[in-house]
Amino acid sequence: MHILAISGSLRAGSTNTSLLRTAAELAPETVTITLYDGMDAIPAFSPERDRESKTESVNNLRQLLQEADAVLFCTPEYIHGMPGTLKNMLDWLASSGELVDKPVGVISAGPSDMGGSRAHASLSYTLAVLTAQLPEKASLIVPLVKTKLDAVGRVTDPVLIQQVKDVVDALVQAIKHKE
Repeated sequence: MHILAISGSLRAGSTNTSLLRTAAELAPETVTITLYDGMDAIPAFSPERDRESKTESVNNLRQLLQEADAVLFCTPEYIHGMPGTLKNMLDWLASSGELVDKPVGVISAGPSDMGGSRAHASLSYTLAVLTAQLPEKASLIVPLVKTKLDAVGRVTDPVLIQQVKDVVDALVQAIKHKE
């Protein structure tokens, strides 16, 4: 099984990307989690651009999504929503259908006690519009995330480690149920 992990943050030291790396480490031996690293190469979406010529970065993203059995997003919250780069990436997928009926997990993490809950809601809503399958147990909001990581970004909080593992396990179960 293969899960594509997509961070909503472009920051090199992103706590959201750290959570996805933790998910990859916690995945069962039969599961590979690959971190997508091409978000900053996705051009601004416009329907005309999608019809006229698809860029290599968009084609690559679509191919990776087609090959994945599931997708795991982890996003910060910017101005009470998901980052614009993440929304832009999802806009490119509206007409091509790579997320239709695909099991998708959603994690949001932030430094406040809200944990990016509004970004989580926004991302979940957009994924539902794209008709992704959103297993209930593959959803996690992480408040005060910086208190749960060490200085180099490794998750140190045992409760959070278990919660991330539970999200991965829920995605694995959704994949098995779909087969």
